[in-house]
Amino acid sequence: MNPAFLDKLVQTLGKDIVIVDPAEIEPWLTDWRGVYKGGAQAVVRPTCTQQVADCLRLCNEYRVPVVPRGGNTGLCGGATPDASSANVVIALDRMNRVRSIDTIANTLVADAGCILGNLRRAAEAEGRLLPLSLAAEDSSQIGGNVATNAGGVNVVRYGMTRELVLGIEAVLPTGEIFNGLQTLRKDNTGYDLKQLFIGSEGTLGIITGVALKLLPLNRVRSVVLAAVETPRQALELLRSVYGRCGARLQAYEYFTDACLDLVLTHVDGLQQPFEQRHGGYVLIELADTADEAGLQSLLEEAIGEALENDLCQDAVVSASMGQLQTLWRLREEISEAQRADGPHLKHDISLPIERIPAFIETAERRLREVAPDCRLFIFGHFGDGNLHYNVSRPAGADRSWAKEWETRIASTVFDEVMAYGGSISAEHGIGQLKRHEFHHHKDPMHLRLMLQIKQIFDPNSIMNPGKLL
Repeated sequence: MNPAFLDKLVQTLGKDIVIVDPAEIEPWLTDWRGVYKGGAQAVVRPTCTQQVADCLRLCNEYRVPVVPRGGNTGLCGGATPDASSANVVIALDRMNRVRSIDTIANTLVADAGCILGNLRRAAEAEGRLLPLSLAAEDSSQIGGNVATNAGGVNVVRYGMTRELVLGIEAVLPTGEIFNGLQTLRKDNTGYDLKQLFIGSEGTLGIITGVALKLLPLNRVRSVVLAAVETPRQALELLRSVYGRCGARLQAYEYFTDACLDLVLTHVDGLQQPFEQRHGGYVLIELADTADEAGLQSLLEEAIGEALENDLCQDAVVSASMGQLQTLWRLREEISEAQRADGPHLKHDISLPIERIPAFIETAERRLREVAPDCRLFIFGHFGDGNLHYNVSRPAGADRSWAKEWETRIASTVFDEVMAYGGSISAEHGIGQLKRHEFHHHKDPMHLRLMLQIKQIFDPNSIMNPGKLL
């Protein structure tokens, strides 16, 4: 570490912005799951874009590594510093201002440190919808959502974060401010540079502001939980429901009975939804701007037809907002139930939708050859091909099992994913967790081009070391 750098950083930004006390730095060094822990000489909590620029300019001058940090809800260690004590963590939580909401152009411009759930509520107060919705939306920050190209439960209708971004303001490692915060729907003036920051995981610069699309507010929602025996049956149910309900289909979530059992065991206030247990469950949500009765009738007709055609075994349709929220909790509480159960090996994967059932069959077969008694917890956004394929220790095994088996399990799962033409990361990014597998599986030409782009933006390689590239 260079004492001159730290002195200059404090002089430039002020003691109220720069934290140097090791005890106060400590909470910023660990990820949400408690898997990763790093080191840092300072935590910087800027209140404006210029302070971010001043900080990065100094870090670049002194070759100090920088780790951007949002809401710390990621699962891949992408916002956690490595072991170097030279790191500076830049936390954007104080940059939380909604800059504008335009209900004619239907846009929202906000600081990168705004909590996603707060932005969704701000849009709703103006009669508009910000459709990005995650289980961690009341903790995650929009800058982190953009930097990881977050997905969530509504991708089947609205697409990933990338499809909602109109403009970005970011600070480059040199301290220069990339002013791309336009809200234009059409701009054909060359390369769309903002796209490079989306999904870059803080390796090219720090996103400080975002301009997002807003949509009409869906004032009515209807949800059904359907019981299915196999993933293949769930796929046929998706085909049928989408054919009947079209663009009103907002979410199509799948989870196995093992996931349900985990939630019922570790989450209070939830009950078994059907008299009998089934192989899996599908949560379907329709949403529209008006006509609650019509939406409810459409969903009931679609599910009635599915029951007649043996596309599901049983179903319950929400009759109230309270019941709708309870049905959603059966799906949304899975991650917290896993956390209570102990360390799980999490694999956020994407597959061609029609190949999901075959993958689930063959992947389990391969895993049983490697670790016969492991427990599988499979859930995810079936409607857009994203599975959370999670593996946990055998019943009664020590919690250290996950660490010991992590490499073998990941290699088995990811090899099978690639055999099906899938992706080893659907929505959580690469971070530290998947960096080795990313370099192993990514097309060499793609890697070469990414490294060249990284060199242009960050020639001194100070941005988020040990992540992605």
